[in-house]
Amino acid sequence: MITTITRYGLAAGLIIGSILFGTTVGLQQHIPDPAVGMAIGYAGMLLAFSMIVIAIRRHRDGVLGGVIGFWPALGLGLGITLIATVFYVLAWEAALAVTGMDFGAEYAGMMVAEAEKTRDAAAIAKAKAEAAQFARDYARPLWRMGVTATEILPVGLLVSLMAAGWLSRRRPA
Repeated sequence: MITTITRYGLAAGLIIGSILFGTTVGLQQHIPDPAVGMAIGYAGMLLAFSMIVIAIRRHRDGVLGGVIGFWPALGLGLGITLIATVFYVLAWEAALAVTGMDFGAEYAGMMVAEAEKTRDAAAIAKAKAEAAQFARDYARPLWRMGVTATEILPVGLLVSLMAAGWLSRRRPA
C-alpha cells in the first residue's frame, strides 16, 4: 500500500504543483480575477485528486483481488492527499520565490479595498487592522505554509471520503 500511496501521491503532487507553479509564474504580469484564480486552482486540485480514485480502484482490483474496506481505502486516499499537499505548499513557496510576489500585502490590500466599498468608517478601520495583521502573519513562512495547506487539504479529504465510500467492497464482485 505504501508503494501505491507514494506512486499516486507523487503523480497528484506533480499535477497540482505544476498547475500552481505554472499559473502563478505564467500569469504573474496578468493576474486574473480572484474568482478565476480560485476556479483554476480548485479544478487543478480535482484533477490531481482523481489519482485517489484511480489508486484505490487499481489497488483494490490489482493487489487485493477486488476487495477493500472503507478504512484502508480512506487511508490510501489520505496518504495521497498528504503527499499532494506537500507538493502544493512547496510549489507555492517556489512560485513566491521566483516571482518575488508579496501575496500577503496584495491580499491585505484587497481586504481593505473591499471594506472601502462599504464607506463605513468602522468597517474600514477594522479591515485595515485585520489586513495589517494578515500581512504580518503571512510573512512568517511556517504560518504561510499552514495557510496554504488548508487550501488543498479539505478537498483531498472530501475526495478521499467519497472515493473510499464509492470504491470499498467487502466481497469480490
